[in-house]
Amino acid sequence: MMNRRQIVAFIGAAVASMLLAIGASLLIPSISTLVAQSNPTLLVSTAASLKDAMEEIKTNYQQSQSEVIINFNFGASGGLLQQIQQGAPADIFISAGKKQVDTLEQAGKLVPGTRDVLAKNRLVLIVPRNSTGVTSFFDLSKDNIRKIAIGEPRSVPAGQYAEQVLQKLKIYDKLKSKFVYANNVRQVLAAVESGNADAGLVYQTDAAISNKVKIVVAASETYHSPIVYPMAVLKQSKNVRAATEFVQYLSSEQAKSILNKYGFILP
Repeated sequence: MMNRRQIVAFIGAAVASMLLAIGASLLIPSISTLVAQSNPTLLVSTAASLKDAMEEIKTNYQQSQSEVIINFNFGASGGLLQQIQQGAPADIFISAGKKQVDTLEQAGKLVPGTRDVLAKNRLVLIVPRNSTGVTSFFDLSKDNIRKIAIGEPRSVPAGQYAEQVLQKLKIYDKLKSKFVYANNVRQVLAAVESGNADAGLVYQTDAAISNKVKIVVAASETYHSPIVYPMAVLKQSKNVRAATEFVQYLSSEQAKSILNKYGFILP
């Protein structure tokens, strides 16, 4: 049996060993930590209307930058802005309107020198493929047009542009009771595709990916604010260098060719 002195010595040695182990774990990064550092993960919060183009751009980018893991958070620009303001993680923000990125820039939340315009777009009036009788915005006041899908103007830039156009044409008040509000522009497209709405206002690029709708007319660009997609790296990013390199790639000829293929207007 150990006497009291031996017991105290044994406990002391055990505690010392434990402290050394803890210290070593703090000072020496684990293999998994080193791997994580060499494989940066980026979360790109981006407007829903960019979904198809961004997925293809990601695939192309990772052919040469396979170590960079890119994830997307697609949604309405206003909703994405609110998430970022509330502390949700994001490395890059791409909005479908200037106002959202302006808000972050004014709050000092963007990495200086990383803001740029990714692309531009057009707003169009769509109806189901087999629909007849609608040839202009003014036809939306007809009795057979019962539901008109638009983005929720408080959070969806496409909805804000839609309101501006209809107000400019002086038919907004007459149509307001027909509006069906969607959380993002892709939901507007889905409502018209399914027949749950008789017409809708979406971006030209959204209409181009569907064979279930047709474009009636494009809104005059003088009737609404410029439809631009500003992008920037957020200061909260833990991978600013990787995020900046991806934003730079988005302005490359390779990325532009993909955006052009999906109908976006290049800046």
